[in-house]
Amino acid sequence: MRAIVIPDSYKGSISAAHAAAIIAEALRARGLRARAIPVADGGEGTVECMVLAAGGRLVEETVRGPLREEVVATRGILTDGTHVVELAQAAGLTLMGRDLRVEEATTFGVGQQIRRAAHQGAAELIVGIGGSATNDGGCGLAGACGVEFLDASGKPFVPVGGTLARVAAIDVDPLDERVADLDIVAMCDVDNPLTGAHGAAAVFGPQKGADAQCVARLDDGLRHLAELIRRDIGVDVESSAGAGAAGGVGAGLVAFLGARLRRGIDVVLDAVDFDRLLSEADVIVTGEGSFDSQSLRGKVISGIASHARRAGVPVHVLAGRVTEDVEVEAESLGIASVRSINPPGLGLDECFAGVQTHLRQAADELAAELKGR
Repeated sequence: MRAIVIPDSYKGSISAAHAAAIIAEALRARGLRARAIPVADGGEGTVECMVLAAGGRLVEETVRGPLREEVVATRGILTDGTHVVELAQAAGLTLMGRDLRVEEATTFGVGQQIRRAAHQGAAELIVGIGGSATNDGGCGLAGACGVEFLDASGKPFVPVGGTLARVAAIDVDPLDERVADLDIVAMCDVDNPLTGAHGAAAVFGPQKGADAQCVARLDDGLRHLAELIRRDIGVDVESSAGAGAAGGVGAGLVAFLGARLRRGIDVVLDAVDFDRLLSEADVIVTGEGSFDSQSLRGKVISGIASHARRAGVPVHVLAGRVTEDVEVEAESLGIASVRSINPPGLGLDECFAGVQTHLRQAADELAAELKGR
């Protein structure tokens, strides 16, 4: 029996790569052939997962962090020449520690990585845009790639969330020609617009340290930016699905660099030629930390299940937590089984502490069932 092991991370406890290795090892111990393909949705771990899944190498480089300090970020170069950049490594919330200053945070370092990829021969570039500390509408990364933002006196500067209102004009003509030639895909798993009650500032600002007054200022700044993008670039991104991702980076990548926004799991599945792999597989094993109604709405497991259902390959889910409302709907998506890896009655701390043991045991039980069929 041939299995594809393709889990997401178990948030807060174990990475996708580690989970895939544990599950695959348990299946092989029972005599199954297993290929491990860890996945990520565009946030932390995206570069590592993409290189492990599709093959390639990692390149470390020093860039500017969210407060313009020097940080070391890793870029992936896949075997087909595609480069992968992970916003969280240069502009991520985890880099801020407890010093959350969303109005001052910049995506400039992400643009440095993009520009270097372009100058090192990349024709295609994947950008994972989860986990940001920023709300600059992608102006920082665009500025690093040559786009000019001018104040009322005509002086160029690189805006951050707190200075978007100072922008009087946008000039995309100085954009680095090699960046302009890139085919850029952004891994985006949210559909929030740029502004308003469901926009970048209102929904994601508080977790980046913004109080109500700060959220209002940030939203006003993004609305002003959207107006200038319409006037100076001729693109309307304000209400587009995904424009509000990563503090408006979704909008900025589209408007300034001509990127396309795609669901993260679809980008990963294309990169590993998943449909071809399915033709050689008998079963899929996937998993994540919490399997709930959101798991079936455009997230990792739903994307995997939709491809597997078309190919007639059953999917089995190993999750840290399983809510009661998903089992019937999961079956309609071609998911053959769903099980919690945690023994009944354990507290959250115990579940986290024993996740490796619990995952290995659940995978072994599943393998035994599959072998018995």
